Amino acid sequence: MLSWPPTVKVFLCCNATDMRKGFDSLAHLIESSLSLDPFSGHLFVFRSRRGDRIKILYWDRDGYAMWYKRLERGNVRFPAVAAQATGHVEVKAADLMMILDGVDLGSVRRQRRYSRESVEMPGEAPFRSPAGL
Repeated sequence: MLSWPPTVKVFLCCNATDMRKGFDSLAHLIESSLSLDPFSGHLFVFRSRRGDRIKILYWDRDGYAMWYKRLERGNVRFPAVAAQATGHVEVKAADLMMILDGVDLGSVRRQRRYSRESVEMPGEAPFRSPAGL
């Protein structure tokens, strides 16, 4: 099982990717097409046209690391969420694990959970942006 710190974000590239691409070509694709920083330490997930192959690229302190999976049967489905003009969708690490396990996220229903809007330190006033910003 793969696990990452909670600070790591997961970005799915919505367009089909040539799986012959290596470290540098995928990093260039992250910068040019997705307008993201490949050195951020976040996970960038790419899918082949048929969906039977998936690559995950990330920066690991001193170099790129890549995880590659080829399915013998079936395919990987990314969520059918509109990626606007960015070409990518951010998902949770749990969503990535479900995708890798073959779960179609379109059929998954999440229960409502509490989500804290902002963190306030005791004794400090909450941050408020200046007017006009």
